[in-house]
Amino acid sequence: MTDVMGDDRLLKIKDEDGMMSPFEGIEKGSVLQDCRCFNDLQLDTQKCEAVLVRLLYLVGQGEKLTSAEATDVFFSVTKLFQANAPSLRRLVYLAIKELAHTAEEVIIVTNCLTKDINSNVDMYRANATRVLCKITDAQMVQAIERYLKQEIVDRNPVVASAALVSGQQLLANNKGDVVRRWVNEITQALEHQSPMVQFHALALLYQIKQHDRLAVTKLVTAMTRGGGSRSPLATVLLVRYTARMMSEDTTTPPGGQRPLFEFLEACLRHRSEIVRYEAVRAIAALPNVNANELMPAVTVCRLMLTQPQASMRYAAMRTLASIAFTAPIAVAASNSDMEVLIGDGNRSIATLAVTTLMRTGSESSLEGLLKQIGGFLADLADELKVRVVEALREVCLKYPSKHHALLNFLGNALREEGGLEFKRSIVSAYLDLMATLPGAKEMCLGHLCEFIEDCEHSQLSTQILHLLGREGPHTSAPEKYIRYIYNRLILERPPVRAAAVSALARFAGSSSTPALRRSVAVLLQQSLADSDDEVRDRAAYLYKALGLDQFTIARPGGGGVIKLVSPTANGVPKDEGKDKDVAAMTAKAEAFTSLPCPVANLEAELLRYISTGDTSTTFNVDVVPKQNIMQAAESGTASGPSGPVAPGARAGASVAGGRRAEAKLVDPAAAVMAVPQLAQLGRPFKSSPSVALTEEEVEYTVKVVKHVYPTHVVLQFDVENTLEDNQLENVTVAVDTSSASGLCDVVLLPAAVAKLGAPATAFTVITRTDGELPLGAMACTLRYTVRDVDAATGEVDDSGYEDDYQLEDLELTIGDLMVAPAEPPANFRAAWEALGGDNEVAEEFSLSHDSVATAVGEIINYLAMAPCGGSGDANPRARSHVLLMAGIFAPQYEVLLRAQVAMQPDGVALNVVVRSQDYEVSQVIAGSIA
Repeated sequence: MTDVMGDDRLLKIKDEDGMMSPFEGIEKGSVLQDCRCFNDLQLDTQKCEAVLVRLLYLVGQGEKLTSAEATDVFFSVTKLFQANAPSLRRLVYLAIKELAHTAEEVIIVTNCLTKDINSNVDMYRANATRVLCKITDAQMVQAIERYLKQEIVDRNPVVASAALVSGQQLLANNKGDVVRRWVNEITQALEHQSPMVQFHALALLYQIKQHDRLAVTKLVTAMTRGGGSRSPLATVLLVRYTARMMSEDTTTPPGGQRPLFEFLEACLRHRSEIVRYEAVRAIAALPNVNANELMPAVTVCRLMLTQPQASMRYAAMRTLASIAFTAPIAVAASNSDMEVLIGDGNRSIATLAVTTLMRTGSESSLEGLLKQIGGFLADLADELKVRVVEALREVCLKYPSKHHALLNFLGNALREEGGLEFKRSIVSAYLDLMATLPGAKEMCLGHLCEFIEDCEHSQLSTQILHLLGREGPHTSAPEKYIRYIYNRLILERPPVRAAAVSALARFAGSSSTPALRRSVAVLLQQSLADSDDEVRDRAAYLYKALGLDQFTIARPGGGGVIKLVSPTANGVPKDEGKDKDVAAMTAKAEAFTSLPCPVANLEAELLRYISTGDTSTTFNVDVVPKQNIMQAAESGTASGPSGPVAPGARAGASVAGGRRAEAKLVDPAAAVMAVPQLAQLGRPFKSSPSVALTEEEVEYTVKVVKHVYPTHVVLQFDVENTLEDNQLENVTVAVDTSSASGLCDVVLLPAAVAKLGAPATAFTVITRTDGELPLGAMACTLRYTVRDVDAATGEVDDSGYEDDYQLEDLELTIGDLMVAPAEPPANFRAAWEALGGDNEVAEEFSLSHDSVATAVGEIINYLAMAPCGGSGDANPRARSHVLLMAGIFAPQYEVLLRAQVAMQPDGVALNVVVRSQDYEVSQVIAGSIA
């Protein structure tokens, strides 16, 4: 370090705390001042190196240089080309690369770099090539093309690899038109003696041809049959390209002989470990892979499990774990090898071995596995603990008869040390098991009650208290849960106490016994004097709403033990007869303890109410939509998942057992509700995700959001002008409704101006026809007035001309008339039976999909219903799947759908059964899939 820097100020300084950073106290101003030494007639090489090191450190730490500062430093750095010190020259190359994007007139250094490319020093040639390709533009690339082509076939591997990597960068930055003419040189580089050059040559050749499917097929076929690649890294690339081709192949029927599969099998016997493992991963990831195809890959994994390197054992174990999700029988042959790894010193390997054995082992081996897990669970990190919990949840669903042992194990783990994510995963597992295994409900509630006695996470305590209030009153002995809830009233923080008050009040509902109601009255009365306003007000309201104030408290002799006395009428206690008002009071209290609408909907309506500034009318919670209206912010594309987010729908099991990131929810109807003319229509029943009507690269991009009302359909067109030299005015989108049903009059609301960087929104309002559903395709035309803009001054030309632009057709589908319920049924079977079979419609279809998972995803996207019970996550290699969905069809028809999806030799067979509150609705939904 001292040889490079040559500056005493940067020496490592020892103090009583240890070593200090050599860059401590560096400031931009002093470094820029020191850069003046680059202009000295007699260059001090060591001093220049030290200054460049400090400069690169500042830039690497995120220090921003102004354009003037960067330009001055850049020109000063270029003067260092006169020095021939190799270490200084390397720093000069790095400085040019870092400053090129900020400095101006960087092209002036091209001559110096070109001179280095033609030098006899290979280090100069390689580094100069990389730097020159980074700072040059598309036109300058043509001037240096001949140098790059010569370097590709150079005997020095460093120079050849530098030219090949530079070609990849040129392609990635849209400066690589000339690179596509280098195919002959790149093909010649594939025969280079250096493995590194072979690797880079194959990567560049594929990058050139990746958009030409036929060319890629020829390349991969020639490489797999010719055996010309001697580099393990190049072979790994070839395996990945082969697997990608096989995954995209739609011509091979399921179970048929896959082209190029023999190459993957041959790679399983390659001398290099990384090639063998890459082939294993490729085979395991193939769509619709069968057991015969998996067996060679599993055999290689078994051999890797016995390797001394921990990385090899972990890689093999991770691959076997992923295979076990879809083909546990194929992995079962490796159980004996995985059992040995339970005691592996690497806990990640041991965790993967245990969780995989749970999926592949028999029911009789579960108890032994639980004992082994208990021995090292406390030593695992929370991330690994979550994986174990996810595996236990799946096993409990797979073997319901073993739920006692598994739930006891989870209960013990819940009371052990662990972070929030670990505890939350166990609570979520209990919730899933309660919904799936009704017989385990009381056992789950018992474990959760024990957990909240010593829970340090308020959000988990609140969640469990809500669950106790919802499920506890309907158990065989509801009074045993009251003690746990009451303990939270006297021991916890205000948010938990408030949740405990609401939960406790539910035990005094219409289904409660008089004795239980009296007990709840005593406990709630103590919360009337709570120190927290929320707890006190909630207790007072519920105490009055449930009619618990009819009970009085008497103290014998003015003190002693509290004695509850019921009011009497003619000597008979009122609560011993049937109280007709209890049901009404319970319903009133239920309306307080549970919101009548989703929280996200309530928030959106409150924000809109506040933004209007009109507080003359009282906010009415009854107008808030009961169905889910919010959407995830990142799902507003045509290719992404359509439909609103169903908060009650739980994600399926994941390999890593992690939790999905919570997406930010946005109101898709915010724009249309902000327009006074359209706000009079109220909130739309359904606002569909945004759909693009143009390509991304065109001059004017248009996206549309469809808003469906009971009497209208409003189309929100978001127009973006990507041209700097013109602006659009009076922008409208005309639609032709002649090919669609249920639509008549059209009114256009234009956008005033659409200029660069300022998207505009135009609306098209279409009146619906009574008695018909708005379905069908509509031709759309963008119409506008164009005015030229001076790019330098921003001045707009007074003259303009009218023009139009044809957009892609817009289609209204069944999904635009369907919304997801705020809370999908927790018990789908009970909801299915409650809806009845009077309006049931069954249909059979044959779909042209290559997998069950793809078909399930398309059905969900098309119908925009909410999957229930985790049925929306189909296994990528599943041969059959049952999909359960719930939705609300316009205007307010409850709809349930049960679909059986199965693979067939000629595609996917689909059996659909739909139930709703109206027979015609069931017919329309079932028939729309065709």
